[in-house]
Formats: sequence, C-alpha cells, structure tokens
Amino acid sequence: MLKDVVIDMPTDMRNQEGNFSRFDLDYNPPKPGGITSLTVDIAASSRIPNEPRPPQRWKTPEFVFYYVVALFAIPFMAWVPIHLSSPLHPNYPYYRHRLSPGWMFGREVDNSDTQYRSFRNNILPLSLLVLLFIALKYIYTRSVLRSASSIPSDKLYLIPFFLAFSALYLIGLHGTSIFKIIFILTTNYWIAKTSRGSRMGPLLTWIFNVLVLFANDIYGGYRYANFHPSLEVLDAFQGIYPRWHINFNITMLRLVSFNMDYYWAHNSRGGESLSSASTEKQRANTPLPLEDYTYWNYIAYVLYPPLYIAGPILTFNNFMWQLHHPTDIPIRAQIRYLVRFLVSLLTMESILHYMYVVAIKDAKAWQGYTPLEMSLIGFWNLIVVWLKLLLPWRFFRLWSLACGIDPPENMVRCVVNNYSTLGFWRSWHRSYNLWVVRYIYIPLGGTKNTALTTALIFSFVALWHDLSFRLLAWGWLVTLFILPELLARYLLPQTQYGQFSWYRHVCAIGGVFNMLMMASANLVGFVIGTEGIMYMASQILGTWQGFRFLLAASCIIFVGIQLMFEYREEEMRKGVYRRC
Repeated sequence: MLKDVVIDMPTDMRNQEGNFSRFDLDYNPPKPGGITSLTVDIAASSRIPNEPRPPQRWKTPEFVFYYVVALFAIPFMAWVPIHLSSPLHPNYPYYRHRLSPGWMFGREVDNSDTQYRSFRNNILPLSLLVLLFIALKYIYTRSVLRSASSIPSDKLYLIPFFLAFSALYLIGLHGTSIFKIIFILTTNYWIAKTSRGSRMGPLLTWIFNVLVLFANDIYGGYRYANFHPSLEVLDAFQGIYPRWHINFNITMLRLVSFNMDYYWAHNSRGGESLSSASTEKQRANTPLPLEDYTYWNYIAYVLYPPLYIAGPILTFNNFMWQLHHPTDIPIRAQIRYLVRFLVSLLTMESILHYMYVVAIKDAKAWQGYTPLEMSLIGFWNLIVVWLKLLLPWRFFRLWSLACGIDPPENMVRCVVNNYSTLGFWRSWHRSYNLWVVRYIYIPLGGTKNTALTTALIFSFVALWHDLSFRLLAWGWLVTLFILPELLARYLLPQTQYGQFSWYRHVCAIGGVFNMLMMASANLVGFVIGTEGIMYMASQILGTWQGFRFLLAASCIIFVGIQLMFEYREEEMRKGVYRRC
C-alpha cells in the first residue's frame, strides 16, 4: 500500500544533540508565535537561549523586493498547472481517462496515483478502525485497573491487548498470510536469542532480513501451494490487502531494530538508567533490562497496529521505554495535530481537483509544452509526492499519539522549504533517517568514511524501496549531489566567513544548485524516471527558450532561499534550533 516511502540521508552524529519528545512531562516547548508558529512542533536539536542573532531583515528594502517577486511568482506557479489541466487544453483528451468524478465544485479529481489512492479511498474505514481501537483500549484499560490492587506505574499491561488486536488486524488485512509473517518474525527472534550477544547476531540479522526482502519481491509474497499442493486451501483467504510483502519493508526495519538493540543490551556495561533517558535519542540508545527483550514484547512492538502499515519508525528501546514510563499527551495537542492533518488533506484535495499533474505525467501528455510548463508539471508532481507521504504518516502517528505512544515526527519541513541536501534528508522521512543513523551509519564508521558510507547507505535505501534500476540510479544521484555541499562546507565554513555580508548570498547561490539537483534526483526516483528527466533536460538545456527559463527560475529560487534563511533566523530568535 505504501511501498514507495521516500528516504533519508543520515545525520552527522558528532553534532546531533538529544531531541526532547514533544510531550515529555519534563519538557517545556518554546512558544514561537508569529510566522514561526507554522513550524512543525517538535523539540529542537539544541537550545542556546542567549545566543545573539543578527537583526531582523523582514522590513529591509532587500526583503521588500523579495516579497514582490514572491507575490507574482507563487500565484503564477500555481496558475500554469491549473491552465494545463483545463478541459479546453488540447492535451486534455490524452489523460482524461485517468481522471475520476470529484466532489469539489464540479471538478474531476486526479486520483490516478495508485499509492495515494489506496490511502485516500480508505480514510473512512481507517478512521473507524482507529475509533474502534481506542474504544477497546479504553474498555480493556478500565477492566485491568478495576481488577488491580493498585494503579500500575507503567503500561506493560497493554501488551496482551496489542497482541490480540494485532492478530485480528493482520488476519483482516492479510488473511492466512499471517502465518508467513509470524514465521519470519519468529525466525528473526530466534537469530537474536541464539546469538546471545555474539557478533554473529548482527551479521545473521542483516543477512536474513536482506534475503527476506529479495525473496518477498521475487516470489510475490509466496503461495502456500508452492510449498505443498495440500496447502493450496490456505491461499483462498488472503484478506482485504493480500500483498502483505509490499509493506513488509517497514516491518523489516523493526526486526533489525529489535535484534540490534538486544545485541547492544547484551554487550552493555551499564551507564544511563531508564528513568534518566528523557530524550528521544536517549530512549533509543539506553539498553533495557534483558528481561524486556521477550518474544511477546517483540511481537507487540513489530505488529503495533497504529504504526504497522507505514510507520513512523520507532525503535524497540523507545517503544518499551514509553510503556515503562508513560507520558502525558494532552488532548489539546492531539486536536492541534488533527487540525494540521485536516488542513494538509484539504490542500492535497485542492491540488488533485485543480492540477492533473499526476495524470499528465503518467500519460506522458506533455507534447508541445514549453520548458516552463514541463518543469512546473514536474515540480507539482514532487509536491504531490510530498503530500501523499505526509498524510499517511501523520494519520498513523496521530493514531499512535491517541494511544499514548509518541513516535518521531516525519517531514518537519515543507518540501519547498529546503535549500540543503543534507538538511532535506534529515527533515523528510525523519524517523527513517534516525533509524539509518543508529543501525547503519554509526556501525559503518560514520564520518570516518563519509563518502563510502553515504554511497552504501543510499544504495541500500534505494533497493529497500524497490529492486529497480530507477531507484538505484536515484540513490547514486543523491550520493553524487551531496558531495558539492560537503565540499562547499569544507572550503567556506560558516565559523570562518559567516560574519561577512557576502557570505549569505554565496550560500544562497549554492542553495540554488542544491535545490535543482535535489529536484532532478527525486524526479528520476519517484516521478518521471531517467527517460523523463532526459527529455526534460533536453527541453531546458537544448533551447534558448529553455536556458532563459532556467536563468529566471534560478533567480526566483534564490529569492526563496533568502526567505528560508531569514525564517530559520526567526526560529532561532524564538529559541527553535534545527539542523535542517
């Protein structure tokens, strides 16, 4: 259902501070106010309350000019795809068959993206499932507390409820394929336990899980009849979503998390206690007592219903910590999060009703388009990719918050509010980024082998998404495009040149190249592929009209980056410090 989950570049752990959970009892989040109230409300990666910041530039003549440019550029960027989506446009017949009846002002809707359609068409059933889960959890909790002699300080009593609901949940989703899933999960658990903290544990864990990913793809989730003809009867009941192997990629991350956390716990020499692990990073890094790494805790974690389908990705240590030390997630905060989700959903619906960019892209109905029109079709396809991932992630995270478990937030920056390649991957699929850092980046040496580690990580991440050359090409392009930023940071460090007035503008020029390269890489990986990007490049670079457009677009991106710079400065003036 949610296979093509876009991935993340690992962060430099030498500079990564602990991230306070938004709802930790001992955490008082800043109240930015003003424009920075639009910032996604997660804890900052560091806080320097009295650090001096440059004076505001919002009211300077330079920024007044930027506002004028934005006032004309942004509406024009929206008008072009709306114009191309008109039924009166000559190319409309080429993609009309991909449109569906809509509900917004008599417009048709572009519901042609298979991945998002599976979520959009099931929002109501999923919402009813969430309400059922919460109601049953409430009833179960009341019955447990009523029969208990004293009120427990933890929520470990929820493990049986999670197990029972997960069993029913998986049977409904995947039918008899639940036996295949349990077999894989049990084998992975057996690897962890029989290794008993030896170095063979991580090695066998990775070999097993990578082989499972390849086997799932090659054999399409397997059929019982292929094992033995007498088992063919089990293939009859496949559930409402029989392709369980598609979203098993997400499950695989939890299998690795448990085994690696158990390995490190076995080899831990003590240190920080669970009660002092108040930050997101500390909760993931602090080993649990070995008696917590049981089979039933493991199954409850891997199959935890709110996060099973698409994440966000939560480590085993963090999951169990939050059961040991329940935190208060205020209803008001959950309502704010729900409103944010609904606004994002309405934004997506508006785009799908007025910009048929996905249908145009899939039908390759761009004959006669100018370089400007071709580029904006690609740009709005990237916006759709961002929203189609953001919406499921926020839906399932909201479900988890309603159940008292706070997973990491994904997509903490808008897709067009990124000028740094490294920062982009940190803010996109953030929970996956944290997983990659903990279980791949640091074990491979981190910054000691940056280039090699980056290439290996993005190759793995590409293949984890899909065993295709297009995604592999995407991974290699991303690795290549990160190198210029690393080189620029080395040659022009902010600590040495940041006080000069020209430095901000040079950084903005570098940001323009970063954004063009990031857009190109993601168009290859998730929108139009290598063939489409070659056609677009020929239209832009092969004609004088295309070159003029590229020059104008670069100038507009430069303006946008200056506004991004000042937005981040405003965040820091309000006490919000991020590395993206």
